[in-house]
Amino acid sequence: MPLDATRTLNGALAGAAASGVWAAQQPLDKRVFGCGYDDVELLGKAVTRGPLWPLVGLGLHLGNGAVFGAVYANVAPSAGRVPSPARGPLAALAEHVATWPTARLAMRIHPARAELPPIGDGSRAFWQVAWRHALFGFVLGELERRLNPPDEEEVEIDFTAVISSNGHGSLDHAVKA
Repeated sequence: MPLDATRTLNGALAGAAASGVWAAQQPLDKRVFGCGYDDVELLGKAVTRGPLWPLVGLGLHLGNGAVFGAVYANVAPSAGRVPSPARGPLAALAEHVATWPTARLAMRIHPARAELPPIGDGSRAFWQVAWRHALFGFVLGELERRLNPPDEEEVEIDFTAVISSNGHGSLDHAVKA
């Protein structure tokens, strides 16, 4: 499958923006989940322990999101019958589940491990990071879909015919069924 430069760049932009949303909401989810794990801190303190670690960490975090977004933009159109609104969250959550087992290893070898809260031991951290991935995936998927409209041969499923504004479905659709 040849890479489309515009699609890739748009995916990278969407991924960086989604990572920005992730980083911006971290203070709130740390309070909600009662877990101090911070991705920006983890990345920044892996490179420097000086006062610039927040900027370095944010740059690395945005870069990771851009790479994920670029790959996602090229793979998402081949996701088959997965509805486009579900593609981003599914991709991000799959990445979370696949990489979570490495969390304990990362905390053992991280240069600032004594300054960081443990992440690989409890379910709070797991669900906190799952929330972050789901949010990232939703933002990524929606932005990428808007920046890269579907190809003409890609069939978009229109769910508005079966969903009403009250969220309970369409009475017309139910009667026809």
